[in-house]
Amino acid sequence: MILTVTLNAAIDKRYVVENFKEGEVNRVLECEYVPGGKGLNVSKPLAVAGADVVATGFVGGFAGEYICSRLSEYKVRDGFYRVKEESRSCINIWDVAKKKQTEFLEPGLTIKAADWEGFEKHFTELIAAADVVTMSGSVPKGLDSSAYKKLIAIGKSMGKKMILDTSGKLLVEAVESIPYMIKPNIDEIAMLTGRQIKVDAPDFFDTVIAAAKQVFEKGVSIVVVSLGADGSVMVCPDGIYRAIVPKIDAVNTVGCGDSMIAGFALGISEGLSFVDTLKKASAISAAAAMTEETGWFKLEDMNNLLPQIKVEKLTNY
Repeated sequence: MILTVTLNAAIDKRYVVENFKEGEVNRVLECEYVPGGKGLNVSKPLAVAGADVVATGFVGGFAGEYICSRLSEYKVRDGFYRVKEESRSCINIWDVAKKKQTEFLEPGLTIKAADWEGFEKHFTELIAAADVVTMSGSVPKGLDSSAYKKLIAIGKSMGKKMILDTSGKLLVEAVESIPYMIKPNIDEIAMLTGRQIKVDAPDFFDTVIAAAKQVFEKGVSIVVVSLGADGSVMVCPDGIYRAIVPKIDAVNTVGCGDSMIAGFALGISEGLSFVDTLKKASAISAAAAMTEETGWFKLEDMNNLLPQIKVEKLTNY
């Protein structure tokens, strides 16, 4: 079983408009409501790929019950911890004419000390049956930057592989507990290491690799730096690799990083090699960008993309 953690779950609302105009009335051509939050956007592609997935985190109120009521549609098992406050909604506006998206993210509910204490016990019970645990996104109000650090410590004490995808102080503190894997973007790896990384600099890739190695040397087994359309760089015990993805017709890039996390969790749980795991994760991420629904992909697209993913070994570690 793979356990996904979404501490700040949401109802994701996607509005499709044409020529979005700020400050004016905009007619919505299409709208869609789905369970969301970064962790749930990991859960859904995992289920598409056939994994046994349990989703946990905090939900509350009518919105929280709506989120949980929809999980069975995605073949995701409900392991959420209920609180009294109302879960948030997040809005994504996709402009079909300009091919641009705008997001509005509500802050979410407030977690009290008793809620966190109850969740830690709940998490400890759930994690016992998990092969891999993913933790993604922001945390609700009331929790400080040590939240993921505490969950990683619980997981590691039980011998579990903990995958982390977050940012800011949450990332900085959590890395101190040495998760099994992190997937920072360029800005996040620069912040973690104190390095200046400029995309247009001639030493860009060398600097990215040096930064990833710096984190790897602290004990993180897999460090994957996402480079957007340029693929990703992975530092792992087998060496340093770069994944290159083919050009695709992207229709929704929101959640593609979450789909990549799903691919890594899947590959790790299946016992794939580091390279094959990177290929699968890259193919799932690219396939997700070809699908309008956030946190979703078509197996057909993934299977078509998989042989097109190129992984180059840059050096032995």
